Amino acid sequence: MPSAGDTRTPERISEAGAPRGNPFGARFVAPLYLGASLNPVNSSIIATALVAIAAALHIPVGDTAILISSLYLTSALAQPAAGRLAEEFGPRRIFVAGITLVLAAGIVGSLAHSLTALIVARVLIGAGTSAGYPAAMLLIRRRAEQAGHAAPPREVLGGLSITGAATVAVGPAIGGLLIGWAGWRAAFWINIPVAAVALVLALAGVARDPEPVRFGSPRALASRIDLLGMLGFGGSLTALMVFLDALPRLEWPALAAALVLAAALVGWELRAAQPFLDVRLLVANGALTRTYLRNGLTLMGTYVILYGLTQWLEVARGLSAYQAGLMLMPMGVLTALAARVVSRRAVVRWPLIACAVLLLVGAVATLFVGSGTPIAAVICVTAVFGLTSGAGTVANQTVLYQEAPAAALGTASGLLRTFGYIGSIASAAITGTAFHRGVSDSGLHSIAWVLVAISALVLVMTVLDRQLARADRHHTNQPPAGARNPGPAPSTEPTHTEPPRTESRSADMTTGTHTAPALDPARTALLLMDFQPVVLGAVPDPQGVLARAGEALAWARAHGAHVVFVRVALAEKDAAAVPAHNKTFSQAVAAGYLTDGTAATAVHESLKAGEDDLTVRKTRISAFASDTDLRAELRARGVDTLVLAGLSTSGVVLTTLRQAADEDYRLFLLADATADPDPEVHRVLMEKVFPHQAEIISTADLAALSTAAA
Repeated sequence: MPSAGDTRTPERISEAGAPRGNPFGARFVAPLYLGASLNPVNSSIIATALVAIAAALHIPVGDTAILISSLYLTSALAQPAAGRLAEEFGPRRIFVAGITLVLAAGIVGSLAHSLTALIVARVLIGAGTSAGYPAAMLLIRRRAEQAGHAAPPREVLGGLSITGAATVAVGPAIGGLLIGWAGWRAAFWINIPVAAVALVLALAGVARDPEPVRFGSPRALASRIDLLGMLGFGGSLTALMVFLDALPRLEWPALAAALVLAAALVGWELRAAQPFLDVRLLVANGALTRTYLRNGLTLMGTYVILYGLTQWLEVARGLSAYQAGLMLMPMGVLTALAARVVSRRAVVRWPLIACAVLLLVGAVATLFVGSGTPIAAVICVTAVFGLTSGAGTVANQTVLYQEAPAAALGTASGLLRTFGYIGSIASAAITGTAFHRGVSDSGLHSIAWVLVAISALVLVMTVLDRQLARADRHHTNQPPAGARNPGPAPSTEPTHTEPPRTESRSADMTTGTHTAPALDPARTALLLMDFQPVVLGAVPDPQGVLARAGEALAWARAHGAHVVFVRVALAEKDAAAVPAHNKTFSQAVAAGYLTDGTAATAVHESLKAGEDDLTVRKTRISAFASDTDLRAELRARGVDTLVLAGLSTSGVVLTTLRQAADEDYRLFLLADATADPDPEVHRVLMEKVFPHQAEIISTADLAALSTAAA
């Protein structure tokens, strides 16, 4: 439920420099799009330069693969790191710093005369360009919140996807044109003018970060950004890259090192106060984890074709870099078109299924491509992968935005790109292995068979992912992206599942759990409040919170506790009675968010009401402001103890808890079955306010507390 007392004026945009008419005007989005495109275009533009670089430096073509993998490895590490730094120090600062680093990298690459210098330039490019996408995602979310929007307009996120997806596909074409005209160094110096323009636009169009930089002590800073987690993540990825880069030769020590470092990383992140790689979130939020895997596998397939087919065209078919680039132009155009079409749709499941099917079709078609295949047929095959790239990139980004924690959106966005780059590193290994003895038709067909397996796996994952269908159904009941939000801007920051420890709780040395005064289930009512689709969309980790609410419901059923379902919904007469000065409900009435009788205001389908359960419909924030006399119902059932769980912490939980405390109920609050759009508000209420009125427990504590009463 939207927070009580929210006094924001949605029409006012507080960020300096924000356009009054359209907060997402060209002045704001242009530098973000340009900055976010720097990484994908550098990822792909090098494809047509590898043969020329090898000839200029008098090295085998296979040795130039390090220029691909070095950027991918750097980007895989730097994307989530840049996201974390943007969360910590401000997205604009990190965005500008990244572009500045790209400028320096362009100069280094333009002046390089050795493979080592080129590797350095590519590493710098990877580090600098990695700031663009996660910082842009944070800046877009910040602008949406300041404008009072429930979410940014779909075309804004779609534009970010389109620029990324299209530049990946047109990179080889641009590279082919540039290299055919100005030589292989153009793949490096092109960064100088593009980064300079992006820097000027960013400084002019993106307002300064409002929060001051706080470094603190080196130890505190390292803890806040989880420096050890970053280093462990980097070490494991580096070892994995060494193993993949050596294929078909098996470097078992590198693989062993990757696995050991990965295990150590997981162990560390489970203990870290502010983990860089939130392992618990990845385990609990299956939709987000599957999005990472699906995105990585899809890009693996796309890049296998992008690099493998480009090399095959130049070597086996004898085309120049310029000609090979031109052949890939339709792929880039269709990537942009597919991305634009998908960005206009409110659903993601069918675009993702179509993406997987197209990937499989393209893989099968590649099996029939050979030296005698007409050029037009080859172009048609690349076009299929263009459609795949555009649809997949946009749809996966949409799922990420819906599922990722708001406060960790920068890191989460970086991880999306990281999984893509892991797929790209793997694609380079696949291509290198297939062409190990020379670029040939048989090598291309080997790549195609691998791609068939990848696409089949992506298709199965997508079809079986029920969360995609649920998310689409939920989205149809939500206000359109860009609409005004009746309460706090939706956030997806995960609620801490570990309940805060307060002075009123003691350690039970027998069970190892925290204890509170025992409760008698027969005199206890479990209040499950506002677990409705319309509310779940605005809180973090909705599936995790729902799961824990389900556990509490199962406990109540097993122990004979009373169950009360509370939902917020307005009938026609209730809506008419809402005064204009009630900021929360007047906006909800105007938008039609809380209309009774819709799927959006029903109790979530995973929480089934029993015959003896009580369901009340409330017309204001508190559970006691309902169409049923909740006090009388509780008295009639002999209830003197309430166990509360609900959404949101600063809304129904706060008002109901305060009112119940004034009426002398014994109160228990399930910290892990409660969530709020603002994680900081949730934390303060749980740690500083609620312990004075209620026992703060977790769902895991319920069984022990009821057993103690027996």
